[in-house]
Amino acid sequence: MTDSRSLTELAKDIWQAGVDAVSSEQLVGAAIQQSFDRLTVCGHEFDTKQLGRLVVVGTGKAGAGMAAAVEASVGEDVLARTVGFVNVPEDCVRPLQKIVLHGARPAGINEPVQAGVDGAARILGLVEGLARNDLCLVLISGGGSALLPAPIDGVSLADKQTVTRLLMHGGATINELNCVRKQLSRIKGGGLARAAKQGTLITLVISDVIGDPLDVIASGPTVDDESTPEEAIAVLKRLVPDTAQMPESVMTALKRKAEHGPVAPPIDSSRVHNVILGRNQVAVDAAAARAHELGFQVETESEQEGIAAEFGRGLARRCLALRDGDSPLPTCLISGGEPTVRLAKIDQPRKGGRNQELVLAACDELGTDDGRGLVILSGGTDGEDGPTDAAGAWLDAAVLRDMRSKRLDPKSFLAINNSYPFFQQTGSLLLTGPTHTNVMDLRVALIDPRGA
Repeated sequence: MTDSRSLTELAKDIWQAGVDAVSSEQLVGAAIQQSFDRLTVCGHEFDTKQLGRLVVVGTGKAGAGMAAAVEASVGEDVLARTVGFVNVPEDCVRPLQKIVLHGARPAGINEPVQAGVDGAARILGLVEGLARNDLCLVLISGGGSALLPAPIDGVSLADKQTVTRLLMHGGATINELNCVRKQLSRIKGGGLARAAKQGTLITLVISDVIGDPLDVIASGPTVDDESTPEEAIAVLKRLVPDTAQMPESVMTALKRKAEHGPVAPPIDSSRVHNVILGRNQVAVDAAAARAHELGFQVETESEQEGIAAEFGRGLARRCLALRDGDSPLPTCLISGGEPTVRLAKIDQPRKGGRNQELVLAACDELGTDDGRGLVILSGGTDGEDGPTDAAGAWLDAAVLRDMRSKRLDPKSFLAINNSYPFFQQTGSLLLTGPTHTNVMDLRVALIDPRGA
């Protein structure tokens, strides 16, 4: 290892290489080509002379970069016939030539709001108005479910907000959360595709879900829904046992669907195509390649899930074992996926996210160790970690020294899931701003047995 930078700077470099590899603009740009009168999208060819409009709709944290790449990838003749509307977080809004980026929720607030409902109505209107020769590109990425709310009749936005909060506080997995969301939505669970009576739909997907299940990513607006109202009811009963907390309208609507339908018709697969462009493994592999370039021995794991604090403790123990073991080689551990936070039931103010919690648990696990030769960094590839402006956090020897000099007890912060103030005081929040992509989380741990 010849690079003279600190281990912490090298860890940030490796993490950024992973994020750069899943750049939404790069992924979409590689999927769309136009040569004279031939437009190709993921292998599907269109004669631009016969093409009607190019309609672009979508939802997700990567939506701004994806939309910009569409405009940059098509010729002026197609761009002149382009119209679009994409729901994105407010801090991702910027002017484009033809596609409107609509702020569908505030930054860091991962739940449906009225602006998202308004945007979903515009998107449904565009898709419902497709003509036979129109091509519709649907841009889907992580965070899309909260950004695209379209409640079914009888269920209000406030009801959906309450259900979302109850499920998240109950520790719902993304699959459980989206099962309920789809059953309460006119646009999720294939609703967007069924709204298109004509034209061709190609959905470009950047996956933020383990295993890349198309019906779960952004709640599958262009994919047949295999979940049922009965399953949604079971999820709610299991995770929200206090029925008094649940809006009556929600259970009434689900029971009505279970008993009387309607049963959604299957999506026409001859006109609707779904393609995954980016996933967590791509980021992990790119980070590993960068670590190799920098001279590290590399071990990787992708798409891990579990409890964030437990992951952090396990990672800290593994780093100590490698540093204090027999191998003299600098090592880089890279992992991806999306662990969950087990929320303490308290009324106190708190702030944090799964990546910050993971690193904070690692701080606690290191105990009195001085952290020499160790760095642990964990960040969301979207630049957001929970309802905060940080992508995540890191620890190194300097952070541990600062923690002790300021008498910060990681256990007390962990007890109430209050990781953000801890790392704010140690100056080790990973602050990137929106990255315009989202393939779950990326963790980088560096171990130098020489104590560099």
